[in-house]
Amino acid sequence: MALTLRGVMQSPVTPLKADFSPDLPTFEKVLDFHVRTSGTAISWPHHKGESLNLTIAERKRFAEAAVKVVAGRVPVTIHVSALALEDTMELARHAQKIGADGILAITPYFWNPSLEAIYDYFVRLGTSIELPVISYNSPSYLAGVEITGELMARLIERLPNFAGVKEASFNGEKFLELSRAALKRRPTFAMLTGVEYLLPSVPLGGVGSYSAAGSICPNLCNQLFDACVAGDWPRARELQYKVSRLWLLFRDQYPSSLKGGMVMMGRPVGPTRLPLPTATPERQAYIRSQLEELGILQTEPHGW
Repeated sequence: MALTLRGVMQSPVTPLKADFSPDLPTFEKVLDFHVRTSGTAISWPHHKGESLNLTIAERKRFAEAAVKVVAGRVPVTIHVSALALEDTMELARHAQKIGADGILAITPYFWNPSLEAIYDYFVRLGTSIELPVISYNSPSYLAGVEITGELMARLIERLPNFAGVKEASFNGEKFLELSRAALKRRPTFAMLTGVEYLLPSVPLGGVGSYSAAGSICPNLCNQLFDACVAGDWPRARELQYKVSRLWLLFRDQYPSSLKGGMVMMGRPVGPTRLPLPTATPERQAYIRSQLEELGILQTEPHGW
């Protein structure tokens, strides 16, 4: 049941064909690219993977491809959250069946449940499988629904397979609260930040991040992590400023801007499903100008 998560981990986009149908061959290229460029783990489908726009059957097919293609080179965790709890449970059981290394689940969608209801949700999910469970905390996307330090402590005490949290509030106070509650009770608990805000999180107990920019500039992301771990704060600040500019660029029309940026890097992954927009040629040209200004085009891998 052990799962070690550390460094800059990748949550791939979901490639689609021109008719918006799944593009599994390109997905295999994306996965292999991430592993070859030092992604320390794969987790799919996060919101940038358009998890809300995929059917349960499609999510199973892509999950099977992820486990098969990665083939044990790095850990693979499957994001199982869905609107219906029974769909979440089905995806979790499927992840275990296909040999995934763990699952990731966000707090329940749309509704505003009590902390007790969130606790019951994660307990039911965590006791239904033997895989390690990573919680996903993103209150800005979920109308303020979040995991608190008190809830984190209760879940760690109840679930031996509760292995980590993706903390995506981008709030240092909240990250510190969760870190304090978690690491006191489980020193191996993985405190992860949602995207590459590593400079604020590593000193507070963070051991890595899931990546947005890794689809574009894996070298930069890994350099930032290495600088933070080494305590080279002047260099870490310089790199964090650059990565933060990229996040603001990609967050606009997310994840379509990220897919548009991948076109500029010679790694096209198709359109974005409605209701999300697909990056227009004008948007892609703007993204290219920003990548060139930041030196990304000159220092990062092109193509697959």
